Amino acid sequence: MQHPPKLTDAHTQEQVSPHTQMLTDASTQEPASPWYSRVLRGRIVRTLELVQDAIAISLCIGLFCVMVLQLKEIFLSLVTTLHFHDITADILFILILVELFRLLIIYLQEQRVSIGVSVEVTIVSVLREVIVKGLLEVEWKQILATCAFLIALAILLVVRVWLPPTFEGIDPEHKTSERRKERKFTEL
Repeated sequence: MQHPPKLTDAHTQEQVSPHTQMLTDASTQEPASPWYSRVLRGRIVRTLELVQDAIAISLCIGLFCVMVLQLKEIFLSLVTTLHFHDITADILFILILVELFRLLIIYLQEQRVSIGVSVEVTIVSVLREVIVKGLLEVEWKQILATCAFLIALAILLVVRVWLPPTFEGIDPEHKTSERRKERKFTEL
């Protein structure tokens, strides 16, 4: 059995196992993926975004139609009989629909859901239910639960406004909006 010749320090080469070589190559370079998979992935993402936008647009159209029908109903109830309680509930319902419409518009413009608008819609919805049912006709436990819920929503709204959006002043919503605007600009 013949041993390989020993090399001096000047001639030694670092022997690396194939597994170690793969790890160093993977850490220094991007994973090798064929160009067609990146193009296909980009097309799939763009198609899914278009489908989401189409769904949001159809929801906007549906909300607009419901608002028009609700306005028609309010005007007809004003002409025939005047029930202040029902008219107030209908007006608050339209305000909720307007806020939901605004939420969808923000989604279409910036591709994000606004937490502030969502909390506002929830607060108005809870207050509408309290007004419709009447405060005197509800049990005290439900009133306490409603008050606790409204306080929690108010705290969330205040915290959202007064504190930085994320740690270290980084606003991911702003970054997402900027990226979306840059992407639209480059597509033109």
